[in-house]
Amino acid sequence: MYNKGLFHDWVPKPVQLLLIVLLMAIVMPLGGVYTGNISYMVGGTGALSENYVFANYATTIGMGACMPIVLRLKMRFKIRNKITTVLVLLGILNYISATTLQPTVIIASALVLGFLKMMVAIELFLPVMAMIGNRGMFYGVFYTFILVMNQVAGYYAVKVSILYNWQQFFIIISIMCFILALIQWIFMHNKYFALKVPLYYIDWLSILFFISTFMFSAYVFSFGKQQDWLNSNNIINASIAAFVSFALLVTRQIHLKRPYLSFKIFSRSNVLNGLFMLLCLGMFMGTISIQNIYAVGVLGYDQLTNAKLSLLMIPGILLAGFIAIIWFKKDIPLKIYIFLGFSAMLGYSIIMYFSMVLEFNYENWYLPLFLKGYGMAALFIGVWYYTLDKLELNDMLAAIGLFLVWRTFWTVGLFSALFSWFQYQFQIESLGDLAVYMDGLTVSPQNVVSNMKTIQLNAIIASNKKIFGYIIWVGFAILAYVMTHHFGAERFKFGRFIRVLRGKSIIAKRRVKENKQLAEELKDAAGSVM
Repeated sequence: MYNKGLFHDWVPKPVQLLLIVLLMAIVMPLGGVYTGNISYMVGGTGALSENYVFANYATTIGMGACMPIVLRLKMRFKIRNKITTVLVLLGILNYISATTLQPTVIIASALVLGFLKMMVAIELFLPVMAMIGNRGMFYGVFYTFILVMNQVAGYYAVKVSILYNWQQFFIIISIMCFILALIQWIFMHNKYFALKVPLYYIDWLSILFFISTFMFSAYVFSFGKQQDWLNSNNIINASIAAFVSFALLVTRQIHLKRPYLSFKIFSRSNVLNGLFMLLCLGMFMGTISIQNIYAVGVLGYDQLTNAKLSLLMIPGILLAGFIAIIWFKKDIPLKIYIFLGFSAMLGYSIIMYFSMVLEFNYENWYLPLFLKGYGMAALFIGVWYYTLDKLELNDMLAAIGLFLVWRTFWTVGLFSALFSWFQYQFQIESLGDLAVYMDGLTVSPQNVVSNMKTIQLNAIIASNKKIFGYIIWVGFAILAYVMTHHFGAERFKFGRFIRVLRGKSIIAKRRVKENKQLAEELKDAAGSVM
């Protein structure tokens, strides 16, 4: 009656693994919008680029909204029925995105796509987790695979858009989803994962408050610069709506018997410090906007060449994943691993600071992007593991949606918006500084006109260098913080000393080991879904 696997018993194990990898390779990189395609979508629809940045954020918000209820959805439906239905719906949503010219429809499609995507993702994590057996090693394998596939998918989205048009990539993904649905219908069993549970325990109003909170925030981050921030009534109203929605969400969780989200875990040291480190990671990830301005606006790269830069991060991602597997296998403390991740991000920022020149060669990207890929993967793995460590299963499931939205959307969106605003302000300041030398005595009016493009590019470079300079100063402070943080290590050894004196050290160690093993088995079934 119950089957905790995914496929029929007659399917060979190697074939099962191949099917899981194939499903992960197609489903996990899915997004409502691919950032490299935004310029082509703007040209094809005539809409503002901010609409598609909004749609990109909406995918992550949909994923976060689904996370607290994925296990209940998993146990409510039969495996084959759920997976095939969701894959068909994903194919339909991609087809809708390919055939519509309305950005509002694409935004709504991206939100629903993110929600459905996590329903499939939970089915993929558990078998892989069971095969690997160690949550940290699983993170090393999983995040490495997903981050590599994201870079590859982004590159081919741009390449297909250049060869054909931006709609064709969505059509290709739609067809692949339909083919996957047929394959899974053939090989998957039609049984429940465990005891069937009802859906009426899910508080859908809380999910609505969750989505509205972050969708209004995404609107502010996406359209803030275009509408001049607080000088726009739309931005002010969206900010107030986000705050009110979050207040209603928190208030409702207090009075629910089975809350959709749990806030009591935010009193734990590892959760608060982990969220702070994810905020620091978001600062470094937000530099992608500065990098794109430099690569496309200053160096004149086309979209395909700019997309190739993402592929240069893959060697660093692979190295970080390989080191993570060894690190967790030997149970080495996380401090140095996370320190190396932030050091790599700081190294990327330092190189970019000194490399902001008009004569920058393509080969000069290899080292900074290798460091960025390594730092991104190492921090995704290490910080996420530390943040969710030692949490009870129910509390972790009830808060994991907030963690996802915080890590992937809110922090990156916040710093991207801030950097975009500062870049514009510093650029005006730089032009003012350059204007000191532009008078009739030093530069003739004719030379100013002929060199106007070079003057503008130098102003952009000076602005980017200033932002990277501030990031470097903050980066050194982050490294000092990481080196002084305890990362869960025992600060006081007096209790252990007393146990040794009483002859109870061996018994205490055995009990600690047994409790840790039991906790890991419970958390691996759910904590690894992120």
